[in-house]
Amino acid sequence: MQGPKHNNPQDSNNKPPVPKTGDGSTTPPRKIITRPVRDESKPREEVKRDTPPPPLQQQQRQLPYNRFQPPPSEKDNYRINDEIRGVKEVRLIGDNVPEEGIYSFNIALEMAEERGLDLVEIARNATPPVCRIIDYTKFLYDKKRRDKEIKQKAQKTIIKEIRFTPETDDHDIEFKTKHAERFLEEGAKVKAYVSFKGRGILFKDRGELLLLKFADKLKEHGSLEQLPKLEGKRMFIFITPKKKK
Repeated sequence: MQGPKHNNPQDSNNKPPVPKTGDGSTTPPRKIITRPVRDESKPREEVKRDTPPPPLQQQQRQLPYNRFQPPPSEKDNYRINDEIRGVKEVRLIGDNVPEEGIYSFNIALEMAEERGLDLVEIARNATPPVCRIIDYTKFLYDKKRRDKEIKQKAQKTIIKEIRFTPETDDHDIEFKTKHAERFLEEGAKVKAYVSFKGRGILFKDRGELLLLKFADKLKEHGSLEQLPKLEGKRMFIFITPKKKK
């Protein structure tokens, strides 16, 4: 039989006894931390900055693009009449001036007012700035039209291919002609070719007549770039759409 266990003072890891509170519990009392009260009679010390604060524009958060906000107008890109400030002389060009050259700003503005037109600044960074005497509304309309023409010329040309064989009958030719008319109306270029297989190359004259007949049916919608050309076992032509008036 084992005897009763006795408390060994070494088993308690030499922990000091927890004092008891007034109510008999062993919970340690809470420490009350007090903060020093600042003397209001003394002025506050200013915090010195090593570097100046960033400007207000950098402090403001940049808002995302608002798709409901209309894009900036082209009128914001040009200054007209009294909006041209800080300029003593301007260079006048165009048809509405007696002689192109450098004029005083006040004289140029008077010339525009006498003609019932606007003094438009078209090159702000030039020395002196370049201006024209013109109707500002007409100036913006002409510029928009020129930009549209340049954009149309820069667009990629779309080519639609139509395939024939020397044995293609008249019904298939009429069917493919309607497709070609639709392609030309949409502004695409049509490439028509006749594919020869094996001994079919001996009938290249038949393929040439077929392509010329096809181009003749489309003369109201497009123009033939060149006569049929043979490369390998293919004879082809290109038909470009006519410009709409």
